[in-house]
Amino acid sequence: MNSPVNKVVGSAAEAVADVGEGASLAVGGFGLSGVPSVLIRAVLERGVGGLHVVSNNCGTNGGTGGGTGGQGLGELLAAGRIARVIGSYIGENKEFARQYLAGEVEVELIPQGTLAERLRAGGCGIPAFYTPAGVGTMVAEGGLPWRHHPDGSVAVASPPKEVRDFDGVPYVLERGIVTDFALVRAAKGDAYGNLVFAKAARNFNPLAAMAGRVTIAEVEELCELDPDEVHLPGVFVRRVLPLTPEQAADKGVEKRTVTSAVREV
Repeated sequence: MNSPVNKVVGSAAEAVADVGEGASLAVGGFGLSGVPSVLIRAVLERGVGGLHVVSNNCGTNGGTGGGTGGQGLGELLAAGRIARVIGSYIGENKEFARQYLAGEVEVELIPQGTLAERLRAGGCGIPAFYTPAGVGTMVAEGGLPWRHHPDGSVAVASPPKEVRDFDGVPYVLERGIVTDFALVRAAKGDAYGNLVFAKAARNFNPLAAMAGRVTIAEVEELCELDPDEVHLPGVFVRRVLPLTPEQAADKGVEKRTVTSAVREV
């Protein structure tokens, strides 16, 4: 029997060394929870652009991340490195909204559950699937603005999708997603790429990891894992980057909310 392959890399720069101009990236995380910020920053430092990103959202345009004025994918966005985004949420990222409305970035907005299933399907080798989500809307009928002209008019709109009836119920055909690379963050991982995710970070990270042809995981703790606790098997992961304690503790907060006073009961 062959020995397991040790997938640990020595630096973030080494982990993303082959991410080139125009590469497509599936990126895990939800808001700023579970975002692979160290790997994102390493891609930023590589200087490549024209990136096609698949992620629930595109980070934030404020805070302490990096020095570009953004956190998470907001760092790449603020530096003008992203050409196209497939996602579900623009949210309160004003720079993302500005670039989209100014025609600087192309955006394909899709329902969040559909995005999750498109990533999972791509990772499972399923080319397409039918879903009721979006039937009777512009998601299925086409016309959603993907790219704008600088004057705000629509330059590229989404095409109509195939709709088919099953037992009298209409469903829209959605394509699976496969990307050149996937960047994810895990709470724990071993040298062979098996990963464990913590709480909300489990939302999109396993699905993004499945969709990448080359999946790179930054892990907060590199350790031995009990097979029963593994959320994502190492067969999906090509490279593992152990984080320093400082990197593991550096987690952004999208919107900090505190109470002004403690109410006595």
